[in-house]
Amino acid sequence: MDHRQIWQQLLSAERLGAGKAPRSRERTAFQQDYDRIVFTSAFRRLKDKTQVFPLSKSDYVRTRLTHSLEASCVGRSLGAVVGREIIARHQLPEVESGDFGAIVAAACLAHDIGNPPFGHAGEDAIREWFRNSGLLDRHPLTPAQRADFECYEGNAQGFRIVSRLQTPANPGGLQLTSAVLATFTKYPRPSAVDRELPGKSGKKFGFFQQDAAHFARVAEATGLIERIPGTAWRRHPLAFLVEVADDTCYLIVDMEDAARLGFVSYKDAECLLGDLAGTSVSGGRMERLHDPKERLEYLRAKAIGRLLESAAAVFLENEDAILAGEFDDELLAQSPVAIPLQAVLQVAKETIYTARPALEIETAGFEVLGALLELFTQAVEARAGVPGVRFTTRERMLLKLLPAQFLGHSGEPDPNPYIRLLQVADFVAGMTDSYAVDMYRKLKGFDLPT
Repeated sequence: MDHRQIWQQLLSAERLGAGKAPRSRERTAFQQDYDRIVFTSAFRRLKDKTQVFPLSKSDYVRTRLTHSLEASCVGRSLGAVVGREIIARHQLPEVESGDFGAIVAAACLAHDIGNPPFGHAGEDAIREWFRNSGLLDRHPLTPAQRADFECYEGNAQGFRIVSRLQTPANPGGLQLTSAVLATFTKYPRPSAVDRELPGKSGKKFGFFQQDAAHFARVAEATGLIERIPGTAWRRHPLAFLVEVADDTCYLIVDMEDAARLGFVSYKDAECLLGDLAGTSVSGGRMERLHDPKERLEYLRAKAIGRLLESAAAVFLENEDAILAGEFDDELLAQSPVAIPLQAVLQVAKETIYTARPALEIETAGFEVLGALLELFTQAVEARAGVPGVRFTTRERMLLKLLPAQFLGHSGEPDPNPYIRLLQVADFVAGMTDSYAVDMYRKLKGFDLPT
């Protein structure tokens, strides 16, 4: 195994739809990717998308936007630490540790960009609506196309956004580098495969059927290992670091948010984060802090540092297996912090993710998203001349509310039923929490404009 050659290909600066990115001394292609993501409308909308507590009235609580920014900071540090050792081991020419950090940071920044309103409950709502609506039975969809809707996945929507929906006039959308797109894709497989794919990377899917060719080009450019020829691949090694950054931020930071909102006592949160931080906590500094919020912030920083150190050690220890596609587990699950991290996860499941305010609004989210999907699919189906669906005056009005980017090139619903339904899902999934609620209330007549 020629590690140097493998890493050089994995760090491909070839842009999807635009060829190899020109070198710049001031700003690398991977730093440009980060900036391109920051300036997208899809990224801005994360400010009003659920992290844990939907539609929170507190200005302290994290949103998907702040979570993504924090994850990108953690990812940059983790990538640089790993990159420094990889470069030293294999003498990679013209590569810096900052390149590793920039790739992971950009992927982390975009990792939640495809999440629909109401977080994971929103994904469940979209899946459930398509499974129960009977709509898919009216069309001759392939099993894989049908699975895209019935197993709807925010990760796949994210790849779709950065590679197609943002800057749609460009082939490849934002035309990000292959290294960043492959690192972004934690689940490099489609929704339907002919056999079970064991391991962490096989549990979900990372791209829809319409976008499969895009990912195949990314996989080829970065040299990803095939699991099913032309269909599914092993993870890009740096995707494991994105997973660590995401898990680190959402578990530790969700605990901090929960304590601020009163769902977990400061004492319990302090004990849990203290166990994670371990011996990295210096007694002198901790003893000088008396405000419970400041104590928790200190422990949060120390816990994140220990998790990164542990994850980097596991990655470097298993580098050969990762490059060979033989390692497919969470890095932190193989580290000394696995047990205290599991304790944090258990408390989060029991007291945070099932908190009454979160459950109430997430449950309402099923009604909101289901109603919006019903209204807009009826409109596009009627216009497309689907048998049994009559075009009413209301549907004509609804169609005018559907932005042109979610219609076919002629300004009419796409004649292909798979694309047509996917575009409605694009529209609904792209809404913020507040916008979805507002549109639902107006279209149902509960809140009329004055």
